[in-house]
Amino acid sequence: MTPNPLLETHELPPFAEMRAEHVVPAVEALLSENREMIDRLAKQAAETPPTWETFADPLEAVSDRLSKAWSPVSHLNSTMNTPELREAYQTCLEKLSAFGTWVGQHEGLFHGWQALKQGEAWARLDAAQQRTVNNALRDFRLAGVDLPADKKTRYGEIQSRLSTLSNQYSNNVLDATQAWHKDINSEEELAGVPQSALETLKAMAEAKGVSGYRITLDFPSFFPVVSYADSRALREEVYTAFVTRASNQGPNAGKFDNAPIMEEILALRQELAKLLGFKTYADFSLTTKMADSPEQVLDFLGDLARRAAPQAKEEFAELSVYARDELGLEELKPWDIAYASEKLREARHAISQEQLRPYFPAPRVIDGLFQVVERLYGVSVEEDSKAPSYHTDVRYFRITENGQPIAGFYLDLYAREGKRGGAWMADCRVRRQTKNGIQLPVAFLTCNFTAPVGGKPALLTHDEVTTLFHEFGHGLHHMLTKQRIADISGINGVAWDAVELPSQFMENYCWEREGLNLLAKHVETGEALPSELLERLQAAKNFQSAMGMMRQIEFSLFDLRLHHELSAPSASDVQALLDEVRSQVSVVPGVPFNRFQNSFAHIFAGGYAAGYYSYKWAEVLSADAWSAFEEAGIFDAETGQRFRREILEQGGARDAAELFVAFRGREPSVEPLLRHSGIRAA
Repeated sequence: MTPNPLLETHELPPFAEMRAEHVVPAVEALLSENREMIDRLAKQAAETPPTWETFADPLEAVSDRLSKAWSPVSHLNSTMNTPELREAYQTCLEKLSAFGTWVGQHEGLFHGWQALKQGEAWARLDAAQQRTVNNALRDFRLAGVDLPADKKTRYGEIQSRLSTLSNQYSNNVLDATQAWHKDINSEEELAGVPQSALETLKAMAEAKGVSGYRITLDFPSFFPVVSYADSRALREEVYTAFVTRASNQGPNAGKFDNAPIMEEILALRQELAKLLGFKTYADFSLTTKMADSPEQVLDFLGDLARRAAPQAKEEFAELSVYARDELGLEELKPWDIAYASEKLREARHAISQEQLRPYFPAPRVIDGLFQVVERLYGVSVEEDSKAPSYHTDVRYFRITENGQPIAGFYLDLYAREGKRGGAWMADCRVRRQTKNGIQLPVAFLTCNFTAPVGGKPALLTHDEVTTLFHEFGHGLHHMLTKQRIADISGINGVAWDAVELPSQFMENYCWEREGLNLLAKHVETGEALPSELLERLQAAKNFQSAMGMMRQIEFSLFDLRLHHELSAPSASDVQALLDEVRSQVSVVPGVPFNRFQNSFAHIFAGGYAAGYYSYKWAEVLSADAWSAFEEAGIFDAETGQRFRREILEQGGARDAAELFVAFRGREPSVEPLLRHSGIRAA
């Protein structure tokens, strides 16, 4: 019988040998192994006072074995989705959810952790170990370990169902995105769309064996059409298809509809929170975050809205006048906003994303990114072309320090069929102490840029460059950690509303001459970004920034209020709340058929439920952290090492607020965010 590659020990995932049929047997075997070990350790802890070495270490080792098998499966489900893998993944989700509930409610295990805290061994634990124990005890309570038997059972049922529903929601968004396309034969219909985008649309048509151009709802296709196509009817058609994905509206109305899934998810989340003694799901969600209460978050968002709204209204009024006078658009519709904004940006700042593309060939940008990291943190990045991979586009790199490897990462940059949209970092391996030494951290870094066409390098927009830097910031948080315990290593154990700090911080290097000198070189001439273009780019940085801030506040308020005010909302209740939030903070027009919530995967299929505000919360931290580099020099080695030491290396070993103060020397201030965003003091 052929051995199952997911059950064997590997430094990196054995992608070449992995098959969908390996997934369920491997996960079942590893869950069984974990259950046996947990029962044995709990029994042992009840008989003999546990120590870190006899209790926590073996527990972590068996858990890590499961994680290392599941992480590549989960990643492939997101990046190389097939019907067979999807089925295996769904089957295992249910098993993993049941296992998670069983662990969280295992009284013997809970008592083992309690005994470790209350026994003589406690005094011998270092700060990181003590924090891990305290986190574990907190998480047991959040998993319902104290509940009576019938409520424990109900908790397990809810978690299992939520796991299934979130996956179904995500699948529906992917399927709805891929179910729509529009083929166009004449280039005239695509007037205004840049050449680089036309080449992509042409390549998509060729890949499907059709002539002309194919528009899809994948971002590299959708975005250039709504931003640049002169045909208002075409923009409206593509916009409508995009904002009605997975809903009862639009061209595929009723197909892949996420409305009933949202209803059930929201009702179950509130039931779960009440089961655990919380007033609402928002209260439950915030127990592991920096923010103290939903009220504090609402005040924070309200304060930002108050400061940004007047300027946002001015920006929209200006856009409306420009669209009327220069573009003949008497009334701005949602499908006109990106188009008119791009035209106004070009008119005012003589700059566009397309103009910048030739200066950002992907290979140059990647090399520049690595140079930024090397200068900041004193590490080197080298490609390893022999490492196992899962697609020809994907490359593997090692990070070394003083010639010694300290981490690795997979870079998967381009959009393709079967790959979910967006950009993200996920862990493949976590840094931890093993019997054989340190297990090095490995990250998956994923984006959805326009793929190279016709043998030429992919040319990135400046927005895509900042996205790459953002995700790499998450990657550095995972990879430069110095923690030796999995549960607080990298981004593990970090408060969710602080986890965006390193990622947003890295984006700043895409706006500064010193950073851009390393990553912007013209694809044909090799010349650096001319000063005139840089000045226009910087001048345009905060173009419509108040409108952008209000949009993020709208999403954040909707998410928090949804999880704080409504107990079992219907789809129409969800829509009514979104409409109410928009009436309070949105400055741009809407349309009644927009079903944004039906594809808001961050809160329905990601980790951001009652936590989307984290982006803005962490932006306060990142802008203030960046101001330290502005004061000292953006490549100041001492400040870079302090940021690495106090933030990146710490992982979840200490409270995020404490780490920020250790780096900055004071509490965070909102002023740098307002200044960097070009929001005038209000």
